[in-house]
Amino acid sequence: MKLATLRSTDARHRDGQLVVVSRDLSRMLSAETVAPTLQAALDDWSRLETPLRALAARLESGEGQPFDPRECLSPLPRAFQWADGSAFVNHVELVRKARNAPMPASFWTDPLMYQGGSDTFLAPMGAIPLADASWGLDFEAEVAVVTDDVSRGATVAEAASRIRLIMLVNDVSLRNLIPDELAKGFGFFQSKPSSAFSPVAITPDELGAHWDGGRLHRPLAVDYNGKPFGRANAGIDMTFDFPTLIAHAAKTRALGAGTIIGSGTVSNRGVDGGPGRPVSEGGVGYSCIAEQRTVETLIQGVPRTPFMNSGDRIRIEMLGDDGQSIFGAIDQQVA
Repeated sequence: MKLATLRSTDARHRDGQLVVVSRDLSRMLSAETVAPTLQAALDDWSRLETPLRALAARLESGEGQPFDPRECLSPLPRAFQWADGSAFVNHVELVRKARNAPMPASFWTDPLMYQGGSDTFLAPMGAIPLADASWGLDFEAEVAVVTDDVSRGATVAEAASRIRLIMLVNDVSLRNLIPDELAKGFGFFQSKPSSAFSPVAITPDELGAHWDGGRLHRPLAVDYNGKPFGRANAGIDMTFDFPTLIAHAAKTRALGAGTIIGSGTVSNRGVDGGPGRPVSEGGVGYSCIAEQRTVETLIQGVPRTPFMNSGDRIRIEMLGDDGQSIFGAIDQQVA
């Protein structure tokens, strides 16, 4: 089942209108008779999943009206909680090298996680606002899951059973604000502005064998200004799977339905165990500019790829075996 949130014509409805979308992303049906918003559906998932799936079945039989992802907000336009992990420790190692920060051994056994702002997610095909180019605007292509209620102290197995939806993420970062902010010892805030999510969130069964219960084994296509930038596989080199990340987040507090847990930037090592090569050189590339800049520094002594500026465009998408988009594309231009 695939779900999306359309902009409401009524400005008072800030959380949009829930629709069910066909598997090929061509058609949709309003879900207003079942739940007005995705959050409402998640709040009562055990009861509402069945009627939502009935709408999905009607779509696959040919019903519905055209679906336009340009009319979408992020599936959850705002959420009670957005916590982003760094499950791809290769990424952490590379960006810390760029800051000349040491890599603690514990990062390989204890997940990193930060709590991001979740009250103003960007639309998946909307603009990325940038007030000052010197802040070092970067994209980060990720995968995220949306949970049902998760009890405090949940085990990894319990956490796995609470995953309801999967979507893609552009976790926007302001790289040049990060070092001074982290030096204060209190975590990200100004350096992590609003993120965006794919037009469509899907139930895990839509992925078939590519979802193993904890990892999504598909390449994540990242195109920057119309050229291939990253093709890393989201199921490879993921040190901590999603159930582990969820259990980590729930160690000391319960998580409410609609909690979003991110994977962190998808990152693969090279075949030689090194940081990998750009797509243009036969590698799988990178899912953020910071990684490419780090590799450039390691090889050439200086970073050569600038961070994003006005007019730059980022596209993040995942394709199925049939070549069709699974989640729709995050396609954003810097304003």
